[in-house]
Amino acid sequence: MSELTAEDSMTGVAVQGGSGGDFSRSELFDRTFQEGMELVEDTAAYLDGDGRRESKLLSRAAALAYAAESMKLTTRLMQVASWLLVQRAVREGDMTPQAAGERRHRLAERRIESTPTHAELPIALVEYLVRSEKLYDRVLYLDRRMYGEDAVTAGPNPVQSQIDRLAAAFGG
Repeated sequence: MSELTAEDSMTGVAVQGGSGGDFSRSELFDRTFQEGMELVEDTAAYLDGDGRRESKLLSRAAALAYAAESMKLTTRLMQVASWLLVQRAVREGDMTPQAAGERRHRLAERRIESTPTHAELPIALVEYLVRSEKLYDRVLYLDRRMYGEDAVTAGPNPVQSQIDRLAAAFGG
């Protein structure tokens, strides 16, 4: 495998074919890691605090939408956090860049969905959803630049399947 390095014009970081070693030692990684972990912490605090209080005031349909969207939000953020932690393991020498590029450590394409439009959803939840989608898309872009575009396809998403079943059961 060639170890060609090229600077990615969109991110300004050296992206090495098949290797995440350069990225994990970059300033961009530091900023992305910090942003990702702060978003995870902020979201958890919201969902456990203000979000929980706000959700109790919602109608039944809005509460179901809130539950579904908060599950999507949590799942998306955990996927990003996991990817970032793998990159940190590469930086610290606990994992090789080749191991980090294995399918199980890669991000799957995100299902593009419109931002939830249920009128009663708290604006803070919607803002966290939008921020998490932007972060996921940025990290997915980095993943593809670092490890290639080659078919990293996800099978059926079990969480999404459950959300779809709940929505169907409650007429959502």
